[in-house]
Amino acid sequence: MRLSAILTTFLGLAVAGGSAYVAHDYVERSKASASVTEQAEMVNVMVARSNIALGQSIESHVMESISWPRQSVPAGVYTDRNELLPAQGQPARRAKRAIAQGELIMKSKVSDFGEKVTIGQTLGPNLRAMAIKVSAETAVGGFVTPGDSVDVVLTQGRGGELSAVTILQNIRIVGVDQDADEHADTPEIARTVTVAVTPEQSQRLALAQKAGTLSLTLRNFEAAETEKLQLIKLSDILMDAPLEEKITRSVVVRRGNVSAVEELR
Repeated sequence: MRLSAILTTFLGLAVAGGSAYVAHDYVERSKASASVTEQAEMVNVMVARSNIALGQSIESHVMESISWPRQSVPAGVYTDRNELLPAQGQPARRAKRAIAQGELIMKSKVSDFGEKVTIGQTLGPNLRAMAIKVSAETAVGGFVTPGDSVDVVLTQGRGGELSAVTILQNIRIVGVDQDADEHADTPEIARTVTVAVTPEQSQRLALAQKAGTLSLTLRNFEAAETEKLQLIKLSDILMDAPLEEKITRSVVVRRGNVSAVEELR
């Protein structure tokens, strides 16, 4: 009986050990299979390691590779750093638009090797870049930066005929003086701002600059709609202003037994 019990015990241990080994092997195989599947569903993409300014050369130290789900990779993204780096003796690619740190490096934002990068490449179709003269008073105290949207107001005339009218609405600022960096957030007093306008709008601006003073009003990013605005004259404002209550002074005059109130003028 004892020998039979011992054999039974050893047999049970062998079966248990074999089952544990099979289970462990199955788990490891499942993990390896899941890892391979997960790796197959990921792809390396190139992102900006630091902020890349408009016109800056695309070099190795400004970019890095990260894993990205294959199904959500947008079209036009770089997956190989060698596509971005020039061969020896070849001119570099440059940023056609500012690229923020951590942002995907897209083919639409990078020039060809040796291609010249200018502010004109940031303009949309059928748009022109045009500079207008401004000052601290007419450019929102220097708080207008590239990428902002503004309305343009023309002031002209003298005395009671002084008038103001909004001639353009929702116009994008593409440069302040010679700065076209849309990530700039430091206010500065500018002498000129460059705006993106259609050919017809550029004609309006050219005439308006000769006719009077141009002022910019900064728009909210969500305020894309335009309004129908009419010309306002100084005389209109004065007519709408509330009249001050007329102040009168009077005295009581007694002549014998008769009293009378007389107004002083």
